[in-house]
Amino acid sequence: MGTAFAVVLVFVGCCSNVVSLELLVREFPGCGNIVTFAQFIFIALEGFIFETKFGRKKPAIPVSNYVIMVTMFFTVSVINNYALNFNIAMPLHMIFRSGSLIANMILGIIILKKRYSASKYLSIVLVSTGIFICTIMSAKQVHDVSSDGSEEQGFYAFMRWLIGIAMLTFALLMSARMGIFQETLYKHYGKHSKEALFYNHCLPLPGFLLLSTDIYNHCILFNQSTPVLVPVVGLTMPIMWLYLLINVITQYVCIRGVFILTTECASLTVTLVVTLRKFISLIFSILYFQNPFTAWHWVGTAVVFIGTLLYTEVWSSVQAALQGAEVKEKKAE
Repeated sequence: MGTAFAVVLVFVGCCSNVVSLELLVREFPGCGNIVTFAQFIFIALEGFIFETKFGRKKPAIPVSNYVIMVTMFFTVSVINNYALNFNIAMPLHMIFRSGSLIANMILGIIILKKRYSASKYLSIVLVSTGIFICTIMSAKQVHDVSSDGSEEQGFYAFMRWLIGIAMLTFALLMSARMGIFQETLYKHYGKHSKEALFYNHCLPLPGFLLLSTDIYNHCILFNQSTPVLVPVVGLTMPIMWLYLLINVITQYVCIRGVFILTTECASLTVTLVVTLRKFISLIFSILYFQNPFTAWHWVGTAVVFIGTLLYTEVWSSVQAALQGAEVKEKKAE
C-alpha cells in the first residue's frame, strides 16, 4: 500500500509541478526566483512544525555540515530555475536534468576514486550523447528563431541561450557534488532524510534577501495578472498566484512521494519511477504546450533514457527476476 501510494504521489505531484511551472514561466520567464522562494518557505515551515517540533528537536547531524550542503543546494535550486530566463525551453531543461545520475558517477570517479563496470561507462556515453544531440538541436532552433530579427538581436539571443546552457551544466555538476557530500555525511551520521529536507530549505532563506528586488517586482506583476475564481473556496485571486500555489503544493507532494519511496523501495525502483515520471512530464510538455521538438530531439531523448536504464541495470534485474520465477515453477513441478 505504501509503495503504491508513494508512486501515485510522485507521478501526480511531480507531473503537476512541471505543468504549473511551465504555466508560470510562459507568462513570466524570469519568475524563477519567486517560485524557488515560495517552495523553500513552504517546505521550511512544514519541517519546522512537524520535524523539529517548533525548534525543540535537536538535529542528528551538526548544523555546520548542513551549512555546506545548504550552500550547494541553494545555488543549484536558484540556478536551475533562473536558467529558464535564458531562452531555455522546458523540454531541454528536463532532458538536461536527467543527466544527474551520470554527473554523480563522473564526480564519484574523480573525487571518491570509484570504479564501475563497462555497462556503467557505456551509460555515461549514451546519456552524454543524448543531451548533446538535444542541445545542438535546441541551439539550431534558437538560431532560426533569432535570425528573424536583426543580426545583433540574433547574436544576443544565442549568447543568452549559451549562458543558460552553462548555468544548467554548472547546476548539474554542483548537484552531483552535493549528492556525494550527502552520501559521505549519511555514512557517518546515519540517514536523516526529513531532517535534511528541513535544513536544506530553512537555512538558505536569508540568501533570498539578495534576490529580494526581483522577488518583489514579480509579486507586483503577479498581482496585476488576470483575476480568477478558485472553485472550491469561492475566492477570487490573480491567476499567477494560483499557479504559484499549485506549484508549491505539488512540489511538496512530489518531494514527499520520493521520500516515502526511498524508505519503502530499493534505490533501483526509485530511480526507475523518477526516470519514468520525467519521461511522461516531457511528453506532456511537448504535446500540451506544443513545445518545438524535432525527430532529432526524440532520438536524443531516447538515448538519454536508454542510458539511464542501462545505468540502473534494469535489464539484468528483470532478467534475474524472470529466471527466478522460472526456477520456482520448475521446483513446483
